[in-house]
Amino acid sequence: MTTAAATAGTAHPPPRPYQHYVYAYPHKTAYRKLPDSPLLGDLWAGESRQALSLYAHIPFCEVRCGFCNLFTRIGAPDGLTGRYLDALERQAVAVREALGDAEPVRFANAAFGGGTPTYLEAAELERLCDIAERHMGADLRVIPLSVEASPATATADRLTVLAERGTTRLSLGVQSFVEAEARAAVRPQRRSDVEAALSRVRDTGVPVLNIDLIYGIDGQTAATWRLSLDAALAWRPEEIYLYPLYVRPLTGLGRHADPAVADRDWDEARLRRYREGRDHLLARGYEQVSMRMFRRADAPPQGPDDYACQTDGMIGLGCGARSYTSTLHYSFDYAVDMREIRGIIDDYTATEDFGRAVHGREVDEDEARRRHLLQSLLQARGLPVADYRRRFGSDPYADFPEELERLASRGWLVESGDGLLRLSAEGLAHSDAIGPCFFSPAVRAAMAAYEAK
Repeated sequence: MTTAAATAGTAHPPPRPYQHYVYAYPHKTAYRKLPDSPLLGDLWAGESRQALSLYAHIPFCEVRCGFCNLFTRIGAPDGLTGRYLDALERQAVAVREALGDAEPVRFANAAFGGGTPTYLEAAELERLCDIAERHMGADLRVIPLSVEASPATATADRLTVLAERGTTRLSLGVQSFVEAEARAAVRPQRRSDVEAALSRVRDTGVPVLNIDLIYGIDGQTAATWRLSLDAALAWRPEEIYLYPLYVRPLTGLGRHADPAVADRDWDEARLRRYREGRDHLLARGYEQVSMRMFRRADAPPQGPDDYACQTDGMIGLGCGARSYTSTLHYSFDYAVDMREIRGIIDDYTATEDFGRAVHGREVDEDEARRRHLLQSLLQARGLPVADYRRRFGSDPYADFPEELERLASRGWLVESGDGLLRLSAEGLAHSDAIGPCFFSPAVRAAMAAYEAK
């Protein structure tokens, strides 16, 4: 270890391990209302259309889990899902018109998320697929298509539609096979219902089944965590995601949380469960893709992992979806509180003109560097330094000397001889602390100034 590295490690004690899940950068709480509401046609002018990602957001759930801070509401009264799909179709038409025909529009992958896309009835899922294919031009039977589901909504008729329309990956949010833990997370469900849903998914023949599990639930022990892991492994899922429990403001758990709960003891308990889960999966033929994602060694590939689209554009449809160009990330307003979410959904369904970007954040070259590094470094395979140099004409060590030196001083960074900058096993374990280290001062300030609603 260099003297500088040792000094950095002494001057900066290890940060708390659970800060932010960096699945996208900049975070949506750094977005603001765009004063000029730019035309989508202007935003996409000159952008590559050769490998776009398509994401459709369905903001409905049958129940809102206590840990959930996603943009979603419980139920959809008075034909709201139909009106929502009407608006989604209007948006798709406007976006496709903005993309134009000067260059062929090609999609590399697609995903339906939420919320719970399978909250939609079978006929509505057919319509959602039609919108993606007929209006956006995404051939769902050719490209990878990932869909999120819950056990209660993974019914045979819905799953049949998804399988017939080309779904290659179905992600089931199980969270825990222990009924007491599910209740503690405000996710009441019977294990028998979960197992029945998994059986129905397997019957469809969808190539990739993913099971989501959560660690850190109140009352969870090493034994009950192992029970959930083994129950999931019994289905030989191609992928398993292990999520740490977060208690977020304005969520079901957050409203009743004692601030003292979120302390070092809980951090250590979650780290123990993470390491137990990681080691258990690695010993049973799974490969680690990121802190959260584990893939069976013989599973078919599904395209970019963890939305690692460092360079390609994203088209987001729906009021909670993001869209990415090379210089602007944009979406609609964001909220967690149920009343605010209902208002945003109502505004979205009433919108007639989707030709402009409403909320977003500009991405300059410094932010692009940070995003590229984060979305590569937080993957187990690491950052190919040559790719970074080729794109930006600079070296990551020159651009982020203090941050990388600090990671190295903690033993969280490994530079191999094959030109990859990678996190060590403990570095991956601390991904949710490493990510925020690379947030720009401007993004930090915007996130800090955001008023939760």
